[in-house]
Amino acid sequence: MKRTCVRTAGLSIAAMSLLAGVTACQASGDSGSSAGSSSGSKGSSGGSEGARFDPIAALRTAEKSTDGADSAKVESTTTMGSVMSMTADGSLAWGDGLTGRLTITYTGGTMADTMRQMGSDSMEARYLPDAYYARMGDAFAQQSGGKHWIKYAYDDLESLAGSSGAYLKDQMQNTTPNQSVKLLLASGDVRKVGEEKVRGQRTTHYAGTVDVADLAEKNSSLSQSQLDDLKKTLEQAGVTTETVDIWVDDQDLLVKKVEKGETTAGAYSQTAYYSDYGTEVAVEAPPASDTADFTELVKQQSGG
Repeated sequence: MKRTCVRTAGLSIAAMSLLAGVTACQASGDSGSSAGSSSGSKGSSGGSEGARFDPIAALRTAEKSTDGADSAKVESTTTMGSVMSMTADGSLAWGDGLTGRLTITYTGGTMADTMRQMGSDSMEARYLPDAYYARMGDAFAQQSGGKHWIKYAYDDLESLAGSSGAYLKDQMQNTTPNQSVKLLLASGDVRKVGEEKVRGQRTTHYAGTVDVADLAEKNSSLSQSQLDDLKKTLEQAGVTTETVDIWVDDQDLLVKKVEKGETTAGAYSQTAYYSDYGTEVAVEAPPASDTADFTELVKQQSGG
């Protein structure tokens, strides 16, 4: 029984980390902005001064500049009711699919309690264009043939989780940190809050409210049946709308975002900071001999 509980807990924690960790840098599908954007960390070219007076134009400029930067360091804090609170710290690149490395630490909630029972409150997450890897603790390895890592191949997500998995795969393979900017642009609800300082930087603060299901329809490659199933899943989870606040610096780069909403598990909130755009990001898959495939673990768990 203990063996089963440890393995089940490990699978649940890694899956939750896959979603919560990457939302700090999550993106939607085609926005038409990446092509021709080469501003990178140097910000946008002509017209940005005028754009600052028009929230929509300013956000379009910020979206292009942030997307073109290709990589950044990321710090985020996420809470979800009594289920979890966690921090993520590391660097991510998105120029050619999502790659990067984050250290995820559980600081509260039932997920943190479960992690402590497994002998650790943190885990390493590695993102590659075709899969996500989570390094679990020694207690998990003892129950999984000595293997410390779990591999989640994105192609397996749809078969394992239906429409939700298909949507997550779509998001994971089209990720940039300007998702929050796209959220506001897609919502049609954008307002300029004012000029504020973020960690000593002068920034402009924008805010709005997003219909989550409507956003999925506008900004993903899912079929209509997948979208219908996803909307049902969102409704069952109590996810309808969320508020989005973003802060953009004078180089037209996103430096902070806050997303808040409600779920059946309680209030959801994530705050992320972005810095060092253009930073070098080098990551490789863990050794195959130390990695367990998620689909195989699920089969073992179900007795298949």
